[in-house]
Formats: sequence, C-alpha cells, structure tokens
Amino acid sequence: MKKTILLLAALVSVQTLTSQEKLDLNYYLPQDITYDKNIPTPKEIIGHEVGEWHITHDKLMFYMQTLAKASDRMTIENRGTTFEGRPILLLTVTAPKNHKNIEQLRADHIALTEAGSSTAIENMPIVVYQGFSIHGNEPSGANAGLAYAYYLAAAQGPEIESLLNNMVILMDPSFNPDGLQRFAYWANTNKAQNLIADNNDREYHEVWPGGRTNHYWFDMNRDWLPVQLPESRARIESFHKWMPNILTDHHEMGTNSTFFFQPGEPSRTHPLTPKMNQELTAEIGGYHVKALDKLGSLYYSGENFDDYYYGKGSTFPDVNGGIGILFEQGSSRGHIQESENGLLTFPFTIRNQFTAALSTIEAAKNMRVKILNYQKGFYSDTRNMAARSKTKAIVFGDSKDAAKSWHLAEILNRHKIKFHELANDATISGKAYKKGSSYVVPMNQKNHRLIKAMFEKRTTFTDSLFYDVSAWTFPLAFNVDYSELSSLNQAGPEITDFAPLTGTVSAKSSYAYLFEWHEYYTPKALNTILEKGLRAKVAKSPFTLEGKKYDYGTIMVPVQNQALNATDLHNFLIDIARESKIQIVSVSTGLTQGIDLGSNDYDAIKKQKIAILVGNGIRSYDAGEIWHLFDTRYNIELTKIDMAYFDRVDLSDYTDIIVPSVNSSVRSKKNTEKLKKWVKEGGTLIGYRNAVEWFSKSELMTLKFKKDTLVAKNIPFDKKGDFLGAQVTGGAIFQTKLDRSHPINYGYKNNNLAMFRNTNIYVEADKNSYNNPILYTANPLLSGYISEENQELVKNTVPFQVRRLGKGRVIAFTDNTQFRAFWYGTNKLLMNAIFFGDMM
Repeated sequence: MKKTILLLAALVSVQTLTSQEKLDLNYYLPQDITYDKNIPTPKEIIGHEVGEWHITHDKLMFYMQTLAKASDRMTIENRGTTFEGRPILLLTVTAPKNHKNIEQLRADHIALTEAGSSTAIENMPIVVYQGFSIHGNEPSGANAGLAYAYYLAAAQGPEIESLLNNMVILMDPSFNPDGLQRFAYWANTNKAQNLIADNNDREYHEVWPGGRTNHYWFDMNRDWLPVQLPESRARIESFHKWMPNILTDHHEMGTNSTFFFQPGEPSRTHPLTPKMNQELTAEIGGYHVKALDKLGSLYYSGENFDDYYYGKGSTFPDVNGGIGILFEQGSSRGHIQESENGLLTFPFTIRNQFTAALSTIEAAKNMRVKILNYQKGFYSDTRNMAARSKTKAIVFGDSKDAAKSWHLAEILNRHKIKFHELANDATISGKAYKKGSSYVVPMNQKNHRLIKAMFEKRTTFTDSLFYDVSAWTFPLAFNVDYSELSSLNQAGPEITDFAPLTGTVSAKSSYAYLFEWHEYYTPKALNTILEKGLRAKVAKSPFTLEGKKYDYGTIMVPVQNQALNATDLHNFLIDIARESKIQIVSVSTGLTQGIDLGSNDYDAIKKQKIAILVGNGIRSYDAGEIWHLFDTRYNIELTKIDMAYFDRVDLSDYTDIIVPSVNSSVRSKKNTEKLKKWVKEGGTLIGYRNAVEWFSKSELMTLKFKKDTLVAKNIPFDKKGDFLGAQVTGGAIFQTKLDRSHPINYGYKNNNLAMFRNTNIYVEADKNSYNNPILYTANPLLSGYISEENQELVKNTVPFQVRRLGKGRVIAFTDNTQFRAFWYGTNKLLMNAIFFGDMM
C-alpha cells in the first residue's frame, strides 16, 4: 500500500495551533459523541492541555492512576521499576462486566493458543496491546496516550460500549519512563513563551546522550527478544500473560517525514512470519488510511521499514501469533518546528498518533473474529510444523561455565519456552555437555517458531537491505555449545522451578585457592578480591593439581601474607563464590603437574582504575553497553569522563581508558597527544569500532586495513541507495580461530569463537602469527547477511590487535563485544583487556 495524500486542510489545521491559547482537548477527540463529566480531563489533573507542554513521566503516571480510580473501565498495575526507580505501568481497559470476569477471559484467550482448544471465538474479546514512546525523545506517542486514555474512560454511547464489550486493551502509557522524563525536561526547559519554529533553536538539539534511550543508553526497541532490561522484562511478561492479537508501537522519525504505518517492505519480512500476518496488517492499514484521510494528514506505507528482526516491538508479535504494527510520526522534537510540509506543531503530531490508536481499535473490533481465527490457526500450523521437524530437541550448555548457559535458559524461561535438565553428562557431536550446566529444549511445543528464530542460522536472503541486524543466533551470542537432537533421550525432568545459580568454596585452605577463568562472573570475583587489598595471580599456562586440570588464566589466591587471616579469607571467599556464582577450589600444596603455584609463570594482578570516554562525539549505545556491563554485572566502578572537560582531567590515576566508537570531534590532535602521553607512561588504551582507525592514523598503533574498491557499474541513479545499502553490514555473526594461550583469550575453552560485527573495518593480520590471537577463518560467515565483496574482505582478517607504546598498551577491537547486553559470549574479551592487558 503506497499512497500519499496532501490536503490544504492539513496545513491549515497545523497553523491554527501556533497560538497555544486555542489548544484544548477537543482538537484530538471525536466530536460526534458525549463524554462522562465525572471523568477528569488531563488538564484538570496535570495542569495543562495535552500538547501544551511535554508530559513528564511523573505527571503521566499520576493522571493514569487518577483515571483508573475514576473509571470502572480501567485498572492499573505497577509491574516493576526502571533503573531510575520509575514505575512500569500497565492499564487494562475493557467493559465493567469483563473486569468482573477478567481472569477467565484471559485464560480462555490463552487456551486459544493451546492444542485442542474448543473456546467459542464468536463471543471472545480480542486483545490489543498499545504501547507508546519506547524512544523517550519520540514523545508524541506518550502524550497522545493522555487523550487516548481519557477517551477510553470517558467516551459515551453504544459504539464505545460495544467496542469494550468485545475487546481488552492493554495500554502501556510509556515504554521508556526514564527516557521520556529526560526528554520532557529538555524540551520544557528550552520552551519559549513565543514558540520558536527555527530548527536552529536549542530546543531541537538535545544534549548527549538525548532522551531516546533508557538509563544505560540502550535502544529498548531492540530488546523484545533478548529481554535484558527491566522495562523489557515487564512488558514481555505481560505479553505472554495475555498473548495479544495486535500490538502497536508508536514512534517518531525525522521532522521532514510524514506518518508511516505498516506493512513495511514486503521483501524484508522474516520467513517464519506467515503470509497471512502481512495480509491482515495491510487490511488493518485500510482503517488508518480512512482515519488519516479524514484528517488530511500525509502518510505512507510499504516502504523503508521492515519486519525482519524479531527483537523489535512491531515484529516480535509476528513470531508469537499476533500482529505487530509500527507507527512513525514526523517529529516536532519540541513544540513547533519548520518542515518541508509546513509548520509542524507538537499537537499535530499527537493528534496523528491519537488517531492511529483509534483506528487500530476500530480495525480490531471489525476484524475480531478473523484475527482470533488467525491466532488459533497460527498455533495449529506451528504444532504441525513442530511435529514434522526432524530435529526433536536442541541441547545447549558450557561444561566450564554454568552461568552463561543459565542466562540463556533465563531468556527461554521469560518467553515461556519449556526446557529440561540434561539427564546425564554426555558427549554429542564431539561436544561435551555436563548435567547442571546444560539444558534440553524440546522442539514440539507451542513456541516452536520462536525457538527456531532464536537458534537458527541463516545466510541466504531475498533482500540485501535490512533496517536492523540480520542475525542473532542465541547460542552463538552466548558462546555455548549446542547440538540438534533426533530424540528426547537426553532430556531429564522438565525444569518448572528455575532457581538461581549458586557458588561454593570446596573447603578451607591454609595454602591457596584456585578458580578457573572460564565462568562468566569470574571478573566480578577477581575485582572484589583486588578491591579488598588481597593478592591474586593469574596462570599463564595450564597445569594439573590434586587430580584436577586447570586452564590458561586460572586465578590463584594464596593464603599466606594476605590482609586477612586464613579463617577470614575463607569466609570472604565463600561470600564471593556465592555472589559471583563461581566454584572456588581449596588446595593444600603448590606442587603440580605443569607450573607449580610458586612459578614465575604466574603474574600478579593489579587493582584497576578504569575510565570510559563519553559525551559529544561518542556513540552512546556502545558507551552505555560497556557501562551497563561494568555496573550491573561485574560491580566494577567505571568513571565516565565527558569530552566536554576531558582536556582538564588528570589521567595519571587511571590504569585503563576505554574509547567507544567516536566521530571526528573527538579525534583532535590535542586529545590524541594527551592519550599518547598517558599510554607511554603505562596506561592501557582500549578502543572500539572506528576508534581503531583513529588509533592507526594518529600513530597510537600501526595497523593495515583492507579497503573496498567496489565501483558501481550499470546502476541507475534511482538504485543508488539500494546499491550502497547492500554494502552495509548491519549485524552478522562470524567464526574466529583462537590462540588460547594469549591473555586476551583466557577463559575460553574452545578453539573457535563466534563474534558479532556490524562494521566494515577489516584489519590485516600481523606478519607474526603470535600477534593474531583472534583470527577470522577463511570462510567465517556463520549467520546473517554480508555482501559478496565484504565477505571476501573479512576472510583471514583480525578483529583484535594490541601494540606496545612506551610502557603502556593500545588495544583495538573492530567491533562491539558487548552488543545489546545479550552477547555474553564475548564480554570476557574486554575483561581480559582490563585485567591482563599489561601481559600482552
């Protein structure tokens, strides 16, 4: 559906609102019905008209709570808190009679997705989940929610009563409370009494990192599948509790854009999404057309956006029997702004979002039986697909690291995917699986498509353009072994009580304690030990002691000559083992097969003081993912140094400085010389993505790059974008070969490691093999899209290099090893650079 309409009325309607005193709730609401006078309007509670100011989350919360108290159509629940302590709210809106029977309605609706359901669809309410402003600086959605919630509570007449009798609306008024609050503060504090439409005004240029993201600067509209963030976990719990038929996700885009609604590009739909899903999406789109035509608003559909990555709000429902719909409104980014389509006011953007919310529920009401039948058929077809599958189960695990496996199982558990214990230790397809750190996932269950989406590898595609990543294979992201099984013979009991892991110390020692570096939370444990002022050493070679083999990177904590006596040290390590979920072994002798515990092949580990560069010129996503890793998983202090005052900071106290991806404003000669001086005096500088190119050009390290020489031939001008877009590596997974003796690879038990990359930075391998501890293989693509030209370039290149500079080290990673918080498998590379960098 590609249709664009321009009516002069659209421009007129915008212009009439440049004077704020003329704005009232009637601008948004349908005028052919009456409204309950006992229901408070937004202005009566928050003190201003919708769209006059940007709603802050606290006021939004208060209004929703007030509505729920005033209306018997609404209930409200708090599903948890954000990182900044804001409530994660959900309104349930339906007819009063349905509220009295809400749990039975929910159970009947869920039964529709189960085998053998006999529920009468004709009398079943449809379930619609409507969520707003997952990007906090795309605020028209959340502000529209004020008027929309009022409408649902106050509208009178047979039409709204019929709708609510046959529908349960789950309204998520703010997907991103922290980001919404941050942006509202910015827009409101920069608002003038005489509204300024000039887009050079400060109002339209947020300070870094902006309000788009959550507290740790994550784009939460990529977390529906990984569910690593508290806001995501709350909404995924609600999603699986209700299994909504339609889920809408209200966004904004560039100021010169109009309004987009799905479907998107038809060639960019994931193959696991049924064709009927897209047909229903298009039919629902007809209701948006009618509503927006009536307003005279410009819009488009069938372009730009896709339905491929299942980690987005508008795509996640598609693999779960629902219909996800993306709305994108051209953004005023403040209160009023000049655009190619005339003056774009904040109220106008709100009205479009409000209108789309209404057209969604009108479509849901009229298509109710058809959409409910689609959901039932989706799960019936999925069960048939599962029954035909030659693969009956998937086993995954890590014999050396229970925590990574547990966290992958945790994601399955959040998605209500069933899994079992491994019955016994087993070797399958040459891979060792250990009971207690491995899990078996039966394929014959209702979430069969979702399991396939999470575990499959794809390298062939019908399109070469992607709005987001093209691969997310979870066992590769977690660096766990996995195998497909032709039977359930390896499955033990189903895990119904998914308990947290714990750690132990084998016994009290008077000599030393050892723990291998394989386990995910060992950096947390080591940092706690060093912060306590205790001595620890790392083994640079494998050894065997008291019948147990220990690998490269094993940590030794001697008992003697410590700041704690033997008893206190033992008790301290018990706490560490429990909190870090690791196994610590007590030993009674230093005599080993291999390097003895007193050998010079153990290096002392120093307490680290680490900083990261943030602020203008730094990619906030990358910086936030690193901050989140240090702060929430490893409890390691990380000083965030803003580029605004970097030139005034004394760097001498820091052992390590991390530089995420940067732009040209950071790469000044002054900044370069300051970092170079610090490194020469003994610091370790760690750079990611295009910081690698900066390091090389500024002679912080010497690298050679492989560059694309592709020339467009026989490409017409109107295909230029497609040609260039096909060369973008938006996110794919590649195989590397490891030298496990190198400190950067301590803690990895396999000789290969899957790595994510979304850059086209290709570093040639060093002439000396020992300087290439991580090397892409000759055929490295494991999953995802990469152009043929770039696939040739990546072969036998290196994603990591380290060079000495004076007394210090410069370390380079071509890609982000903390990607979106679910790439657990490569997190340890950064920890190794931190703790063992001076050994490299």
